[in-house]
Amino acid sequence: MRADYKSETMDPSGFVVLADFVPQIVQEIRYHSSYNFIGERIDGYEEPCAILTKEAARALKGVSNELFVQGYRLKVFDAYRPACAVKQFVLWGIEDQDIRMKPYFYPELEKQELFARGYIAKQSSHSRGSAIDLTLLDMKTGKEVDMGSPFDLFSEVSHPDYRGITQEQYENRMTLRNTMLRNGFLPIDCEWWHFCLKNEPYPETYFEFPVSAQYLRR
Repeated sequence: MRADYKSETMDPSGFVVLADFVPQIVQEIRYHSSYNFIGERIDGYEEPCAILTKEAARALKGVSNELFVQGYRLKVFDAYRPACAVKQFVLWGIEDQDIRMKPYFYPELEKQELFARGYIAKQSSHSRGSAIDLTLLDMKTGKEVDMGSPFDLFSEVSHPDYRGITQEQYENRMTLRNTMLRNGFLPIDCEWWHFCLKNEPYPETYFEFPVSAQYLRR
């Protein structure tokens, strides 16, 4: 265990499979696939499912219900992230020379800059279980709403308040952001897709159990 971790545990008892709690969500768990900024499946992602603390899932259900009546569904890219996955990110940033995904996810930056600029954290709120990366899906078209940049594009254009995008794209970001805020989530300043529950139940605990519905249900 790293000395700067307040606590690290394998106990999933306070967590739920998000699809059981919010059945209308759409999931594209990127770190279970090879289409992410590293280019391979990430450690700890045993199943392509979103997992959250019960409190965060309950709050997200309110978000989903509010947006559903407006014609949107939530599309989730990542939720709970094991501490081992974050350690893989850190080692990749420090030691690994592989930059094969640079054109797609960090075209303007060197990989070491991703930490200094806040795009990748050495300790992630995702590992506390109440953070989520998501976007909106338009139920009329069946497509993602245009947010002006794709998920995990590490660039200034992905900052929520970036105004070098169209007014429609900016308003789409604000639709997601304002609904999340009303339901108890907080944003960050460098990723329009990332939110964390304000009153998270485990503010000093980083979890290590795998992303696996079977692990939660056993």
